[in-house]
Amino acid sequence: MEDVKLSRRFFLKSSGSAAAAVGAVVIPIHTAQAAVPVVAGGSTTLAYPKANVGKSAGMAVNEAIGFSYPDESSPCYVIRMGAPVPGGVGPNADIVAYSSMCTHMGCPVAYDAGSRTFKCGCHFSIFDPENHGQMVCGQATEDLPRIKLEYDTQTDLVHAVGVDGLIYGRQSNIL
Repeated sequence: MEDVKLSRRFFLKSSGSAAAAVGAVVIPIHTAQAAVPVVAGGSTTLAYPKANVGKSAGMAVNEAIGFSYPDESSPCYVIRMGAPVPGGVGPNADIVAYSSMCTHMGCPVAYDAGSRTFKCGCHFSIFDPENHGQMVCGQATEDLPRIKLEYDTQTDLVHAVGVDGLIYGRQSNIL
C-alpha cells in the first residue's frame, strides 16, 4: 500500500468543511422538532409556594428571624429594618427577606445588627439588606437572592411568594 501524506492545513480544511456540512443538515432538523415556549421577558415559569413568614407586629426591629423558603433545604432570614427600604413590605414597607447562603460558595451568612449587613464568615463577603441584598465587598460576585414577600393588611401576615435571583448550588430554585 502506498502511504498518503496529508498536510496539516489540508486536514484542517477538509475536516472543518465536513463538520460545517453536517451541522448545516443536522441543526435545521433539530430546531424544527423542538419548539421552545416563548416566555415574556422578566417572567418565570416556576410555581413558587406561598409560605407564612410571620406577623409584622411580632417582628422586632433590626433582628433577623430564620425561616426556610421555598423548601426546607433553603435557609432564609426576614428582617424588619425599621425604616422604609426598596422592595420592603408591611405597614411601614420595612420588612425584607433574603437567602442566608452566600452567593460565592454557599457558606451561611449572618446578620450583623451593628452594621446592618449580612456577613459571610468563610470569605468575608458583605451584603446590604437595605439595598436589595447588594454585594458590598468580598469574594461574592452576585447579590443575595431576595425572597419576594407579600403583606396582608387584614391579618398582619407576611408571606413568602417567590425568589429574585438563584439560590446558591441550584439550577432552579424549585426542587
